[in-house]
Amino acid sequence: MRVVIIGGTGHIGSYLTPRLVEAGHAVTCISRGVREPYLQHSAWKHVTQLNLDRSAEERAGMFGERIAQLDAEAVIDLTCYFLESATQLAEALMDCGTYLLHCGTIWVHGPSVEVPTTEEPPRRPFGDYGIRKASIEAYLLDRARSAKLTVTVLHPGHLVGPGWNPINPTGNFNPKVFTALANGTEVAIPNIGMETVHHVHADDVAQCFMMALAKPDAARGESFHVVSPAALTLRGYAEEMASWFGQPALLRFLPYEEWRQSVSEKDAAATWDHISHSPNCSIRKARELLGYSPRYSSLQAAKEAVSWMMQNNLV
Repeated sequence: MRVVIIGGTGHIGSYLTPRLVEAGHAVTCISRGVREPYLQHSAWKHVTQLNLDRSAEERAGMFGERIAQLDAEAVIDLTCYFLESATQLAEALMDCGTYLLHCGTIWVHGPSVEVPTTEEPPRRPFGDYGIRKASIEAYLLDRARSAKLTVTVLHPGHLVGPGWNPINPTGNFNPKVFTALANGTEVAIPNIGMETVHHVHADDVAQCFMMALAKPDAARGESFHVVSPAALTLRGYAEEMASWFGQPALLRFLPYEEWRQSVSEKDAAATWDHISHSPNCSIRKARELLGYSPRYSSLQAAKEAVSWMMQNNLV
């Protein structure tokens, strides 16, 4: 197929673009040209690179048309964060048979009633990001129901992979938490550590995009969670990482309002966002309809990322 991937050098794209090439697709990668892929691969020399500033093109009202003019059979959009962006692209692709695969987020869910959360419950997002992404999902699936657009939405969890900091056992991105666990020093955990985070390795997300691309009859008009097989509690995550470092887990539990006084405002905000969501999502639908089978557990993905951080003196 002729495939356009928007954001093809980012977290997910660094794994997905080479997979597309290896599968025999003719790939055009859209990016701003400011970032090298996280993953070096011989497949990149077979990729057509097109540098576009999405924000500037959208302000000019031209981004959707620029993508449509590439005459792709499938467009994979990894960088859509606003309803206006989704609308401009979708309207340009409507009625032309192009298959649009959109990257959403598990943040379209607010507080869960039952866990693991499936794709079926009504969306009750909170926070700017979750609300915006839920509105994009609703718009795209409505266009699919009206038969004007062939679309699939994939909802990844907390992305993990070599090259960037993973969510740590206190629910933020500060690498010093891993350093403390590695050194056997005390780590303060908010509340009682039973809130959850749900990671996914970026290559497993790439795998699921490939499966949705290969099975449009099963995937069109649907949304799918793309996460590891199981979420982690903060406490369990901390204990397992400490054990991996060969250290006892010296943990102290504090009410969130007390805990936040010991960290930066940025870290406190990130932690609150994660523990107030406490995602725990089911992948049953993706398994049954697409054959999704993640290679990494949450811990395996985190350990690979932390190994990279250690090699680069970040931990």
